[in-house]
Amino acid sequence: MPDRGGGPTGPRIRAGRPSRRARTLLMTLGVLAVLGMAFTMFAGFWTDWLWYRSVHYSSVFTTTLWTKIGLFFVFGLLMAVAVGFNIWLAHRLRPPLSAMSLEQQSLDRYRMGIAPYKTWLLLAVTALVGLIAGASAAGQWRTWLLWVNGVPFHQKDPQFHLDVAFYAFDLPWYRFLLGFGFAAAILCLIAAALTHYLYGGLRVTSPGARATAAATGHLSVLLGVFVALKAVAYWLDRYGLAVKSSDFKATDNWTGLRYVDANAYLPAKTILFCIAVICALLFFATLWRRTWQLPVIGFGLMVLSAILIGGLYPAIVQKFQVQPNEQAKEAPYVQKNLKATRDAYGIDDTKVNEYAGKSTTPDKTVLRDQVDDTASLRILDPNIVSPTFQQLQQIRNYYGFPTNLDVDRYPKNGKDQDTVIGLRELNLDGIPKNNWINDHFRYTHGYGVVAAKGTEADSEGRPVFTEKNLPSTGDLGSYQQQIYYGEKTTTYSIVGGPQKEVDYSDDEGEKTTSYTGNSGVNLDNPVNRAAYAVAFNEPQILYSGAIGKGSRILYNRTPKDRVEAVAPWLTIDGDAYPAVVDHRIQWIVDAYTTSNGYPYASRTTLGDTTADSLTATNNSRAVVAQQNQVNYIRNSVKATVDAYTGEVKLYQWDTRDPVLKTWMKAFPGTVKPRADISGDLMAHLRYPQDLFKVQRELLTRYHVTDAQTFLSGSEVWEVPDDPTNDSGSAVPPYYLSMKMPDQSAQAFSLTTTFTPNGRDNLSAFMAVDSDPRAADYGKIRILKLPTSTTVDGPKQVQSQFNSESDIAETISLLSRGHSKVEYGNLLTVPLDGGLLYAEPVYVRGGSLKYPLLRKVLVTYEGRTAFKDTLGEALDEVFGVKTSTPPDTGTTNPPDTANPTVRQALQDAQKAIDAGKEALKQPQGPDWDAWAKAQKDLEAALKRAEDAQTKADKADKADKTNGGHKS
Repeated sequence: MPDRGGGPTGPRIRAGRPSRRARTLLMTLGVLAVLGMAFTMFAGFWTDWLWYRSVHYSSVFTTTLWTKIGLFFVFGLLMAVAVGFNIWLAHRLRPPLSAMSLEQQSLDRYRMGIAPYKTWLLLAVTALVGLIAGASAAGQWRTWLLWVNGVPFHQKDPQFHLDVAFYAFDLPWYRFLLGFGFAAAILCLIAAALTHYLYGGLRVTSPGARATAAATGHLSVLLGVFVALKAVAYWLDRYGLAVKSSDFKATDNWTGLRYVDANAYLPAKTILFCIAVICALLFFATLWRRTWQLPVIGFGLMVLSAILIGGLYPAIVQKFQVQPNEQAKEAPYVQKNLKATRDAYGIDDTKVNEYAGKSTTPDKTVLRDQVDDTASLRILDPNIVSPTFQQLQQIRNYYGFPTNLDVDRYPKNGKDQDTVIGLRELNLDGIPKNNWINDHFRYTHGYGVVAAKGTEADSEGRPVFTEKNLPSTGDLGSYQQQIYYGEKTTTYSIVGGPQKEVDYSDDEGEKTTSYTGNSGVNLDNPVNRAAYAVAFNEPQILYSGAIGKGSRILYNRTPKDRVEAVAPWLTIDGDAYPAVVDHRIQWIVDAYTTSNGYPYASRTTLGDTTADSLTATNNSRAVVAQQNQVNYIRNSVKATVDAYTGEVKLYQWDTRDPVLKTWMKAFPGTVKPRADISGDLMAHLRYPQDLFKVQRELLTRYHVTDAQTFLSGSEVWEVPDDPTNDSGSAVPPYYLSMKMPDQSAQAFSLTTTFTPNGRDNLSAFMAVDSDPRAADYGKIRILKLPTSTTVDGPKQVQSQFNSESDIAETISLLSRGHSKVEYGNLLTVPLDGGLLYAEPVYVRGGSLKYPLLRKVLVTYEGRTAFKDTLGEALDEVFGVKTSTPPDTGTTNPPDTANPTVRQALQDAQKAIDAGKEALKQPQGPDWDAWAKAQKDLEAALKRAEDAQTKADKADKADKTNGGHKS
């Protein structure tokens, strides 16, 4: 129609309302935002699915996902229906007319305001509580899977005589159901009460009755349900006493019933259960009586009973029955705790033997030959020599070694040899230029193994490498050397596409390669590329020309991350270690099944008991705990991760562990049988460190089997602090091949020491056989030192080293200038009733940026030696004479008739003097001059030995010919 107002023509714009174009734009932006959020959520889900499928553990992803979805919908729907039904019922039971009062007049406004939206409001409230309840229930997927798949332990608790599986698998699920029931009852009660109040069923200030009969009956039933659930809680609390932690002076984290629990709390819980059942029935009875009088009396009686019977009575029993004669009253329960704890932590077969701590052989020289037979003393400390490996075998800046190397054993001349091993992994900080292509396409992997003898160092203090150079060559033979998965590989790489990768560099230049493994996720699909571009927040993945046919993305590349991802029900040991197995580099990862529900077994906190001086300085060595506080642990799984393909294999190690059997039922086909472990792999498996650390912490108290001794606390030990550094943390356990007194030959072992509580002398030495090929694998042996005499502990031995005047002077010389002395692992070895200590001493500084072995400290029976080599130190400690010229401090060589020998010994003495002068330089030790002096000394001694041997042979020949010299 024509405009009759004389104004401008065109569309009219209403005041305060956006234009159609603006509305369209806002709607478009809203849709795009929703689509963006949806695709972001999809990208996370899709990339997870692709990764699990790429490692062939898609069943873990689907089982976990469907379990979470099932729990979410079942419990979310139950909660929504329960709350929604009670709101609907309260609305239906509303009175037809509300009494006219100020209270009701004010509520009328709210009733009228929500009247048009009642249905939507009801749906919103129920959906909200359903979402919250469903999300909470989804987090209980482990609890559900353990309950539905649980297998028996075939061990019963000593109080209720129920299988341990009830406490480990059933009771946690029942407690979750009970907690869910309490939450549902409380929410229904609140929702119903608010609805009744809004519609007049409940009145606060209005005259007359405070509640209608319908509201009274409804709320009474809900209160009855709550009290009935409380009755169930009291009944379950009876069984919960078997796994309850409490403060007890005998030990921290005490678990199980004590005298007061069995004789006060247990009957109290039974009585309170009966009272709660009666009280619940009284609430239900209001459906007929329509009065609150009896239920309120019953509820008050229940509360009073809980205070008197559940609180006051046990306190009286503890005060007047237990405390006057505590040891006698508690002893039977302590005995149960001792047995359960030893069983739960696998220390029940620990063998404790008395050990004299003092040698019984008068002539110590005869013990020198026994040392080599007793132990292969490892003077190469894997926790110190990583910078030395880095300096001597890094080759290229884009390679690196982990901070802590590993100890393994490899055959040499028919015998296993303790070996320090590390992988030359990728170090992105050392590549020539950091950019997206270099970081993720060109520099993608490390290269080769580097290994060295654990028991030797060369004349300059460097490791004696058995596998070295680039490409690596040596005793390990041929194997796949590229390392795409490792402890230092924490970023993603895109491989196998048009962009070539740097393989390694040598004198001929840079070698390139292209990944041919089947690991990772294929990026040929544009949907996959888009998903990873969003998931990794890297848009270049979507459009980069460096990605093409055959491109694959590798991520989750550390061994511990991969094992934890494919088996989220396992607790991962803090130290994954590499080994060359069947011509491939394999990472070996120890994994544990744990539980927090073993009755009577005391609890331990994994993060605390597995901490030591190494984890204090290297967080990557910390245990990856599925649950931190446990009272049952087994090394049930040995896992491997291929360094080239990333393939993860899980092997059943403990074939009797019911927790592992339960998880294998939940995730069938994920764990391979123990029989599938190859002989080559078996040769490199070992007893895990974190399990050993948990067991040694428990054995500080639980090495005793008598309740009276346990309660007295007279036999309490502690793990000493590491004396070689200032971390203030526990000394780490050490791997070495050694022979305990009851063994006929050396065995690869994991060892530690104990000191008395609050003192520094030695109380015990502990070792466990760590070679799975041996019949005694896992057998824990403890040598208990006498309490009547004192034997020096690690801290005292270290102090003794530092207080010897000659040693202190040499240490001072070695520390001059910019040099730094670093103490290696202080090894302890039982020998002929006494204890032999050996410690390598490294020096770093001056022109050297890496530690070299300069001295070895050895002590036995109060005799200490500080020499250049382990052999020299042992010779001095045991009083064995050697061909080495005596260190007299003068330049006068020993007398000899042979001029060649005399000249050689003079040269040797000059070399010794030159070495001392090199260490005394004002600006700090001159290591180059010192090394030259050592070489000269070695050459001079060799000349002397050869000349003397030649002379002896000539003399023998003359005697054979009649005694006449030619």
